[in-house]
Amino acid sequence: MTSSLPKRGLLPVAFATALLAACASTGGLQPAAEPHRIDDHVLTRSLSGAPLSPAEFPAQDWWRSLGDPQLDALIAEAVQGSPSLAAADARVRKAQAQAGLADAERKPTLGASAQYVVAQLPSGLAGDEIGGQLMHNAVLTLDFKWPLDVWGGKRADYLAALGQAHASEIEAQAARLALAANVARSYVALAQAFDGLDVANREAARSERLLGLSRQRVKAGIDSQLSMRNAEVSIATAKAQAEVAQQRIDSLRNAIAALLGASPDRGLAIERPRLLQAPAPGLPSVLPSELLGHRPDVVAARWRVEAAAQGIKSAKAKFKPSIDLSALVGLAATGFPGLFDNDALLGFGGPAISLPIFDGGRLRQNLASHDADYDLAVAGYDQTVVDGMRQVVDAVQAIRALDAQSASLEQARASAAAAMDLASKRYHAGLANQLDVLAVQKPLLQIEQQLVGVRAQRYAAAIDLDQALGGGLQPGAPPPTDSIGSNTSPSSTSTSATTP
Repeated sequence: MTSSLPKRGLLPVAFATALLAACASTGGLQPAAEPHRIDDHVLTRSLSGAPLSPAEFPAQDWWRSLGDPQLDALIAEAVQGSPSLAAADARVRKAQAQAGLADAERKPTLGASAQYVVAQLPSGLAGDEIGGQLMHNAVLTLDFKWPLDVWGGKRADYLAALGQAHASEIEAQAARLALAANVARSYVALAQAFDGLDVANREAARSERLLGLSRQRVKAGIDSQLSMRNAEVSIATAKAQAEVAQQRIDSLRNAIAALLGASPDRGLAIERPRLLQAPAPGLPSVLPSELLGHRPDVVAARWRVEAAAQGIKSAKAKFKPSIDLSALVGLAATGFPGLFDNDALLGFGGPAISLPIFDGGRLRQNLASHDADYDLAVAGYDQTVVDGMRQVVDAVQAIRALDAQSASLEQARASAAAAMDLASKRYHAGLANQLDVLAVQKPLLQIEQQLVGVRAQRYAAAIDLDQALGGGLQPGAPPPTDSIGSNTSPSSTSTSATTP
């Protein structure tokens, strides 16, 4: 009797040893990265001199500041009908469904089944008593299963899927912002093309008048054919510029129609833009910290970091024993008449525990993969923050430079217009000829051509700044944590994403 006691005690000791070994097998595996604090980025010198205000984030309808009702209508149409947004919405629904599946995995299930079986066993196998006889069996069962989430792994799976769903929702907002910005940029380019066409046509008209005068002078023998040939070159060049501008108008109308999700015929109905103003830049005084709460790409990247952190927690939970509750209750009898007799009841159930001991390194490689996913998400987040701040600074610096260029060109145009006015007065006073007037007009048209380009770039820079500041969106960001890489069960997921 006494000699058997140690043997009976070996089983729990061995089980406990295997349990401890399995729970300790995650050692040495952890993420290598942590998200940088967004306030560690300093923009003071880069944005020095820029006007700051506590409330200078753009409005959600930021494009209205350009002052063109047709643009407002085009962006509204694009948001309603673009296939790219339909695809983004479909990705959101898929991510939400994946989160729902992950949530369902941690809940108990109950299933029912009914079966009627006809069987006949050979006498040589079952004996003469039941062998060779046709047996009719009826079975009704209820099957209950509940995988207990003792270590929180299934909840982590759910939170990870929920984080991905949040990221997809916010990326859909980013897609809408990008679409509106692309429509606005194309519209600005269309305005530039129309203005360029006007200048090219005016240059062609000037060159044709110059050619007419040159022909008269050549015919009168007071000038050589050189000036006439130069005028012909100017006419051909101006017409080529006009053709380029018209082709760009057609192409941009097609591009805008495509952004609307419509055929090129829709583009033909777009009238000439009537942009009224390029708004002055305004920057919030809370950059860069508030950039996290306004730029959808930054917020989405942060949610993916949170999802990856929950993935690590789930992978770690798989190293520990799993406990399931199951029960099967039913009725079984030979034929339907005896199915509800007292002796037809069957049932069994109870807890079951399973423990990984040797798996060929699969669990460690799975955890290492999730660690790498986290590091990738952190790198993506950090890069998105850096890119976002660069885009803000690029837009502000571009606006500064373009405003300076525009001021210089406006001054040059005023001087050229004054010269043109003086030449016209001298011509009417008989002190100059038309050739002098036409010669003075050429630099005026060249300056106006440069102004067309600078004005369009200034509009585009204003659009870039509105997009870089988040386009007036306020997506829900997870609260930042001090450390995620070392603590893979962050408390930074918002309350809406932490349903138990």
